[in-house]
Amino acid sequence: MKAIVVTDEAAGTAGMTLMERPEPEPALNDVVVQIHASGFVPTEMAWPSTWTDRLGRSRTPSIPGHELAGVVTALGYGTTGLSVGQRVFGLTDWTRDGTLAEYAAVEARNLAPLPADVDFAVGASLPISGLTAWQGLFEHGRLRSGQSVLVHGAAGAVGSMVTQLAREFGAHVIGTGRAADRQAAHDFGAQEFIDLGNDTLEDVGGVDLVFDVIGGDIGKRSAGLIRAGGTLVSVVGPPEARPADGLAVDFVVESDRAQLGEIVQRVRDGRLRTHISSVATLDDAVAALNPTKRITGKTIIRVRP
Repeated sequence: MKAIVVTDEAAGTAGMTLMERPEPEPALNDVVVQIHASGFVPTEMAWPSTWTDRLGRSRTPSIPGHELAGVVTALGYGTTGLSVGQRVFGLTDWTRDGTLAEYAAVEARNLAPLPADVDFAVGASLPISGLTAWQGLFEHGRLRSGQSVLVHGAAGAVGSMVTQLAREFGAHVIGTGRAADRQAAHDFGAQEFIDLGNDTLEDVGGVDLVFDVIGGDIGKRSAGLIRAGGTLVSVVGPPEARPADGLAVDFVVESDRAQLGEIVQRVRDGRLRTHISSVATLDDAVAALNPTKRITGKTIIRVRP
């Protein structure tokens, strides 16, 4: 099968190569998915799991990508809940070969049914962004109606999901980003916008929840904005500063079939829009994943027409 392969951590995405790889076999409780569309997170090149297995042994050459939408073609022993021919989408294990390929072996529990009226490219754009937003807001941030939420990167792939879900659940949303992101952030539902290049972040005042996808100095300054009892949620590692009278939480997103169902239903009924910046073929994936200009949304690789 065709697949994008990486062998050199130092080279990053520039070291990607399209080559032939063996088709995967389903292990216990696995399915094999014929991939129609795949998502990719650029920071994968810095994840230890891209280069080693759970025991710390090298697993290069490896196939990156962890988001997929496709069709089940084979079931492993003991697999239940899915069937051959079923449309699915979801998130693969971090320490196994991923989804920038024509086929992938995935634990069945990490996948959810993809309704027939949702395009494969849309399905592949949802798992990491949607689940990160859902878990950060509701599991770790304990969002309640009427609270104020500061969403860093509100026009990005994750931030746009956070903004929309927070608004749906009754929060007042303040988005941040570059000046060029202002209109997009408002379009996704942010009621206010802070231009991090020209505005003063501290002018926001106190907020109940900060959703941080940036880290660094912005993350440290954000801790000072948390009201008593509030929460700083980070997806870029442990916060460097903690709220004086609140919580600081960092987490790694996990696959969850029920949450994927909640997310895709919102896409179907129009409550949630995914942010796809570009779609490329597998043959063009290396160039597409090494863009020459800044993009704010997801790059989706359409493996099959």
